[in-house]
Amino acid sequence: MTQFNALRELPVPAGFGKGDVLFLCGELFGRGYANGIVDEARDKGMTIIGITVGRHDTDGKLRALTDEELRLAEENLGGKIINIPLEAGFDMEPCSDGVSIVDKLKGVKPDDWSSVNLPKEEIEYARNRGTQRFKENLSTVIAELEGLIPEKTNVLVVHTMAGGIPRTRVFMPILNRLFKGAGERFLSSEAFWGSDLGELCRVSFDEVTADTYSYLIEATASLREKHSVRYAAFGYHGCEVLVDGKYTWQSYTPYLQGWAKIRLEDVAAAAWEKGIKASVYNCPEIQTNSSALFLGVELSLYPLLDSLKQEGLEELRAECQELLQDGETLESVVEKANAYLSSPLVTATRDFASWPQHNSPEQQEFMLDCSAQLLAMNKSPKDIVCAVLSRGVFQGVGYLMFNSSWEPKAPVFWLNHDIIAKALATKK
Repeated sequence: MTQFNALRELPVPAGFGKGDVLFLCGELFGRGYANGIVDEARDKGMTIIGITVGRHDTDGKLRALTDEELRLAEENLGGKIINIPLEAGFDMEPCSDGVSIVDKLKGVKPDDWSSVNLPKEEIEYARNRGTQRFKENLSTVIAELEGLIPEKTNVLVVHTMAGGIPRTRVFMPILNRLFKGAGERFLSSEAFWGSDLGELCRVSFDEVTADTYSYLIEATASLREKHSVRYAAFGYHGCEVLVDGKYTWQSYTPYLQGWAKIRLEDVAAAAWEKGIKASVYNCPEIQTNSSALFLGVELSLYPLLDSLKQEGLEELRAECQELLQDGETLESVVEKANAYLSSPLVTATRDFASWPQHNSPEQQEFMLDCSAQLLAMNKSPKDIVCAVLSRGVFQGVGYLMFNSSWEPKAPVFWLNHDIIAKALATKK
């Protein structure tokens, strides 16, 4: 496992500028981590080029974007999109019998999760088909990209692909029990992870979250011959936040994608050993559309309020205060979050070396209860403190990744609350 390597000092401003290219390997949906680095590139006048994962017709066939879909996607990105479907994963690929995994799981009931039989060789067969499709389409994308980049240009390649939950109806109620279940609805992540459905998720997470970074680095070898190329990817491996006044590493539990995130770090480390400037930046927890499934992940966001205070960012704190119920204060919010993060139920499994950890009924019920209490301190469930703090995180992450990528110093970095607050103070 990669050694903990926190970015403690602000990087020097990057030398990227007009005429340089940011290539975003992943499609933007909503607002999240990737928007911060895209905003930085746009502010520097860089040319922004992206991809699409494509769309599926009603018959399941993967296709490129229509003219209208392409227009909206390019408007959202603020740059050109190479319209070749670059969807990662294999859940809709046929197995050796011609039937996809998605179709094999149709009709499976959530309560039958432990009895599903999916032979590993069938998963591997479909995975190989998906990998082949992805690599072939990626090769075509890179060939088109090469024609869009001027000679001897600085290129920043940003990998944003993550996830990999198989797209079949049975998974949502299972995952809701895994991440939000308490009492009779609790589901052990360790038991699930040992099942055939858990094995399917493990392989899918590896393929989508980590292996695509390796494929991307391999496919862009020709770019490195002509240009100065750096690579950056978004990771997660816990984060240091203020607990009892001290920066302490902690993590959301259960984070089943964690093994794939470690694999992502390994990809960067292997490339680094070959002289390729590829880095993974482990980012703090935020609340986004995609993370809404992980109720409780936002609990680690609240201590950022104290980090902002240390850097004198009172305007951002005031914006958060305005969202609280009458009589509630930022201090009471941080106090409740601190009580959660310092509880023995949470600290008992806080071990960096054995990360990621599985859930327990007591830990998960406590997490969900604390999450509900803190969310109830907002005036409106649609306009919450976590949204403001999440915006600050991805802005800070974008600044740090963008500038650090100019002269990257290591294959893996942790971006903790201390450096996020410093970055936001610099951007102020």
